[in-house]
Amino acid sequence: MDIKERINRDFTYHPPKSGQPERFQAIRETARYFALHITENTPASREQSLALTALEEAVFWANAAIARNE
Repeated sequence: MDIKERINRDFTYHPPKSGQPERFQAIRETARYFALHITENTPASREQSLALTALEEAVFWANAAIARNE
């Protein structure tokens, strides 16, 4: 895939296909449990905030992988 094809794919709305919404939700739900685990086991701090941000990014990219590549 060339760069123009990738840009078009990455910046286009991808309506969910059958089965995808459930998988998106499963990823978000698993991450929510992990986020709670992080906040319950680490002190409020910049590092905690960064961990939660990284987790949020991971959810985004995992769901984008599904939406963009199926």
